Amino acid sequence: MTQQQWRIEVDRGTCIGSGMCTGIAPDHFTLVDGRSAPISQTPDDAVLDAAESCPVEAILVRAAESGAILAPQQ
Repeated sequence: MTQQQWRIEVDRGTCIGSGMCTGIAPDHFTLVDGRSAPISQTPDDAVLDAAESCPVEAILVRAAESGAILAPQQ
């Protein structure tokens, strides 16, 4: 069984640089010029937690193949 691939997107215009994502999923996000940027597209539950925890919902996690939104929950 192959693992589903994800596409992690950060809306840098919406991001306020709280750093929640880097604290929750440091292997997947970094701050660049005070804004979040994904550094890994590898599926991980921590990425979903980071997207759910973002105070301004600047992180979007999609299934790469279908484009279905995995997080944040709508």
